[in-house]
Amino acid sequence: MKLLLRVVVYATTFVILFGGIGAWGYIRSNHAYWLPTRQTPMPALQDVSIPAHHPRKPTVAVLLSNPTTEVFDFMVPYEMFAMTGAYNVYAVAPDKNVKTLSGGLDLMPHYSLDELDRLLGKSPDLIVIPAMPMGDEAKYKPIREWIQKHSDAKLLSICAGGLNLADTGLLKGKEAVTDWKSFDYHEIDKYPETKWKRDVRYVADGNIVSSAALTSGIDAVLYVISQQLGEPMAENIAKEMNYPSYHFVNDPKIDPYHVDRTEWIFTLNQALQWSKKSAGVLLYDGMDDGALASIFDTYAASGTTKVYTVSDAKQPIVTKHHLNLVTRYQMSNAPKLDRMFVPGVKAESLAAEHVKQWIEKGNNAAPEFIHSGSADRFMFDAPLEDLSSQEDVLTAKYGAKRLEYRAADLQFHGKPFSYESFGLPVLISLAAGLAAFYIDRRFIRKVRSGCHPAARRL
Repeated sequence: MKLLLRVVVYATTFVILFGGIGAWGYIRSNHAYWLPTRQTPMPALQDVSIPAHHPRKPTVAVLLSNPTTEVFDFMVPYEMFAMTGAYNVYAVAPDKNVKTLSGGLDLMPHYSLDELDRLLGKSPDLIVIPAMPMGDEAKYKPIREWIQKHSDAKLLSICAGGLNLADTGLLKGKEAVTDWKSFDYHEIDKYPETKWKRDVRYVADGNIVSSAALTSGIDAVLYVISQQLGEPMAENIAKEMNYPSYHFVNDPKIDPYHVDRTEWIFTLNQALQWSKKSAGVLLYDGMDDGALASIFDTYAASGTTKVYTVSDAKQPIVTKHHLNLVTRYQMSNAPKLDRMFVPGVKAESLAAEHVKQWIEKGNNAAPEFIHSGSADRFMFDAPLEDLSSQEDVLTAKYGAKRLEYRAADLQFHGKPFSYESFGLPVLISLAAGLAAFYIDRRFIRKVRSGCHPAARRL
């Protein structure tokens, strides 16, 4: 019985200490990424830039939800359709309040759902459906109902947005794909009437196109552009983005990713990386939408870095393609930062005045033009390679896997793995073992002196 009790004590102590600390850290990191709380007052916003509406152009509505929307899934398709110049492209949400993208990027929608309906008098020609958490039914319901109302439009889901689309019931009996994690985590089991495919980057079935994880959405968008505007336009957009995987547009077949041992680095970074880096992103007018997304979906998504937007602008920052960004921190009240990113290949000229102000105010982090010298590279290449130097090679490799980015020419240099994320489990396990050993010696093994007549005689 004592042996069994000891086993229970050691196992329970380990689960409580290691599991409790790990679970607390993981939940906290996950919450910080998907539900990043604003710590500063919301400015009084007045000037919201709305792209001009051209009645003869087809309209693309890219959805924003409450409380948040995945940053890549929204920003990159929005940018790509806007790059063609052939569409009216709008950020659309249930209301006109400031919306938050994963990692902590705030922006203003161009139109509410009702406003866009009144403007068009019909369904948009295309609705882009990013990954949007569905846990809060009251907040999410307007999105579901609006998609159902406009089921006659062409529908394009990005990454886990495939689950949002399945939730509407519009994927019943159709082929579709979503992010690779949703297969192993059995999220797709909630929608058994959909014919889920795992070995392709996108699927087209009738008026619906669905994509797999993150960068697979680029292939899906290029496919839609090629079908609607012609192959030369799609090729031109891919070339302008320096996207290296256009071949997937014509042949989306892949060997699928799975949740396997590579997931450990992400899990440990989320759960046990306590000394996360603090990185600022300097917002400036005319900044490249996709380059901005690459910072949030590389660093913030890795579980290693907290990312904060900084600018002294009192009104929304307007991106190259007319998104209205709302900064979280002024230069005067920015938190202490380890790094300050100024994203975009033209950042040195476009952000020159903002950079000057940042330096003059004596802020601690020197501006880093992360995409400088990368004019001929895809927007995620430099951040992923830099992440390997900031953190470790395993973290960067998993970052590319999470993005479903299959480029072969990424160069990762840095520590082979995270000493903190792998070392802390060892230390916590030792602490759990010592605590269990103390309990064992103090309460289980100890034989009270004089508790038996034979003991007293000895």
